[in-house]
Amino acid sequence: MTVRVVVADDQELVRAGLRMILNAQPDIEVVGEAADGAEAVALAHRLRPDVCLLDIRMPVLDGIEATRELAGPEVADPIPVVVITTFDLDEYVYAALRAGARGFLLKDAGPAMLAEAVHAAARGDALIAPSITVRLLETFAGSAQAAPAASPAEPLTEREQEVLAEVARGLGNGEIAAELHISLSTVKTHVASIMTKIGARNRVELAIWALGRGGTGSKVRRSN
Repeated sequence: MTVRVVVADDQELVRAGLRMILNAQPDIEVVGEAADGAEAVALAHRLRPDVCLLDIRMPVLDGIEATRELAGPEVADPIPVVVITTFDLDEYVYAALRAGARGFLLKDAGPAMLAEAVHAAARGDALIAPSITVRLLETFAGSAQAAPAASPAEPLTEREQEVLAEVARGLGNGEIAAELHISLSTVKTHVASIMTKIGARNRVELAIWALGRGGTGSKVRRSN
């Protein structure tokens, strides 16, 4: 099934680049483009895409507010949103996730990560750039927030525990597949199962839960 995407960025060249990258994927199609957040919201309501890809800094309505209108907790029929930005600031990450974003990427993430984030959002999953995940976890681990995590609804299998440990290191799905010598689809299945069992909405929450359970057995990897 083709994933239909609306792209919003106030820079025409950036929109063109994102459109080219996404349309080059065999199962992704850009069905609309917007130059500001308000236009993106209106376009999304009209076209009902599978995913909206939003820049943060846009005129009229910024990407955070647009995300809240499309995917916030008060929205009855939310549209999955992936936020993409050049600004690597923790405050933007937190704001985007609180607003309902299912993904957060930097614009230098590369075509593979961009496509993976769009597919994850369309499936109802979430993907956050591994380098951002690592930094957030290092901040969390050194803070007083590291309270014991609640028990999962169902016990994690041994393989799920291994996958969770790699997520907490900041690895993406492809890297986890290579590390554990399993297929990418198997990794995705395990990640989705773990999220369901512990009630996590994204990879950061997965890893924070792991830290709250007393660590992951693996040192958090530093990414550039």
